[in-house]
Amino acid sequence: MEIVRTNNISGDGIGRAPQRPSVWKDLLFLVLKIGAIVLVFALLFTFLFGIMRYPEPSMAPAIKDGDLVIFYRSAESGYQSRDVVVLNVYGQKQVRRVVAIAGDSVDITEDGLVINGSLQQELGIYQKTERYVEGVSFPLTVPEGQVFVLGDNRADATDSRIYGSVKTEDILGDVMTVIRRRNI
Repeated sequence: MEIVRTNNISGDGIGRAPQRPSVWKDLLFLVLKIGAIVLVFALLFTFLFGIMRYPEPSMAPAIKDGDLVIFYRSAESGYQSRDVVVLNVYGQKQVRRVVAIAGDSVDITEDGLVINGSLQQELGIYQKTERYVEGVSFPLTVPEGQVFVLGDNRADATDSRIYGSVKTEDILGDVMTVIRRRNI
């Protein structure tokens, strides 16, 4: 007696090898996966995060000309002094440091930056904060719903000393990280 083994899947008595999906189906599935990943990143960086190339020296040495800045698009969160934010001023994106919030009194004297009557000792600021000839008058009180921002490179920054306090609705988000550009 002879035993015959068959892979009879269809039940017709003819042994067939299992079929593999075609290369085209695999390729289509791979393209769909890549498309889904790209879509997720596009949505994240459109609604939740932002990225920009920083084009000026106003925040040096913390952020240099050409660095990539990644920021979290926060919706009017409670900003604090020392927060670094991306803001829209006169149609231009800028990165600046918050030095005073609503209700704070800001003055720039011969000694430097004075907030609420106290001379500020700021870490990472290597230049004296001075008034500009043109710009706002000091002392000033920051209005409700606004913040006072300065660039870290105090001698070369266009900031609240020129255009005054910034509405929090003009702030695009909080800086999360900086990707340093290398001169290659």
